[in-house]
Amino acid sequence: METTMDDRRLVSLAQQGDGEAFARLVERHQKMVYNLALGQTGNHHDAEEITQTAFLKAWQGLPNFQGKAAFSSWLYRLTFNAAVDFLRKQSRRPRNLSLEDPGLSPLPHPGPSPEDRSALREDRQVLWQALEALPPPLREILLLREVEGLSYQELALALDLEEGTVRSRLFRARKSLRELLLEHENFRGRISSNQAEGKGGDPE
Repeated sequence: METTMDDRRLVSLAQQGDGEAFARLVERHQKMVYNLALGQTGNHHDAEEITQTAFLKAWQGLPNFQGKAAFSSWLYRLTFNAAVDFLRKQSRRPRNLSLEDPGLSPLPHPGPSPEDRSALREDRQVLWQALEALPPPLREILLLREVEGLSYQELALALDLEEGTVRSRLFRARKSLRELLLEHENFRGRISSNQAEGKGGDPE
């Protein structure tokens, strides 16, 4: 609790132009930001670039930060969005994207043959295209849950939502993703008809 209060005081000072206060916020949260960026990219150099971008956006966005959510939660979202933007621009995909959900079969592991590796790349491309087609709130909560492994409580904190809303939004996100994937006949992930109808996963 004391850490939260300290953050609020530092944020207040930084909003008044106190660079030293913001530097303390950077020092306090840079490990979390870097680890999130590294988990998204798997590359230290890219993670450092995303970290710098996230803190720059935080500094620029401080005047509009109202403190309704914790500063760390707000910074988490800025970092996550910066990582997604970076990956999109670089035409790269998160290395640990699995979306392990009862309604989605995991992507096949790359086989030794070039054909299998090519098919895997195609599957990942289709999966990412489907994710990008989701409305931003659904895409965000799905990636935070399945890629970053946030609990429902952590999702509620990071997104400033009630846990009931988290569960229903996550259910809608999974269902929407399944429907989008089913539109791609070449997608190799095997989704049964029952799963496609939305059975399994979190209840709404």
